[in-house]
Amino acid sequence: MNAFTVVVAAVGIAVLGVSALLTVVRLARGPSTLDRVVAADVLVAVVIAALGLEAVVNRHATTLPVILVLSLVGFAGSLSVARFVADRDRAHRWDPAGRPKPRWEPVDPGASDREPGAEQPSDAGRDR
Repeated sequence: MNAFTVVVAAVGIAVLGVSALLTVVRLARGPSTLDRVVAADVLVAVVIAALGLEAVVNRHATTLPVILVLSLVGFAGSLSVARFVADRDRAHRWDPAGRPKPRWEPVDPGASDREPGAEQPSDAGRDR
């Protein structure tokens, strides 16, 4: 190995180490599940890059099948989580017309007893 390869490998290891550390921090802190899933996907990409760096430094191609399988698993995982989140978001937060649903529906216990357009009774004389 010449000096250039050693320097490039050292810089690559440092960059990948820092990115893996920051990704693990994001994986632990969250705050949402989607943030953790994206962090896990980035961590898989960092591992793939580290394996590629190792293959280049040691001048062999035996880790290429592992890199290929990891990339396919990472892609399939990201795609399935994205579909799950999109389906969950569509089912819970949007009505069929494409408008956002309110976070809560006002509850009117006497709505079925009144005729449409009738005034609501006031709470002014009620004891609590």
